[in-house]
Amino acid sequence: MSPAERPEFTALRDLEEVVARISEELETFRRRAHRAEAERAELGGTGDLESARHRVEDLEDENEELRKRVDHARQRVKELVTRLRFLEEQMTAERTATG
Repeated sequence: MSPAERPEFTALRDLEEVVARISEELETFRRRAHRAEAERAELGGTGDLESARHRVEDLEDENEELRKRVDHARQRVKELVTRLRFLEEQMTAERTATG
């Protein structure tokens, strides 16, 4: 079995992909936060109260959706870590049995 085919390497690649996607989402969140701060600074407190309330509601909805996505990604990372640990234990047991 080549090293590239080993299950622990596959699990590690999956974990790396999830971490990369989470990093990309985090960068997106940062850009949105910077943009929102810039918009807030532009308004300077003189904005329309009704539109501000709608904006807050929209942001709260978006925030909830983003929380769900992060929670889902977090769960996927936990699953991959569990899988990786299992594969590491199997590999150790295999070495012990053959060694």
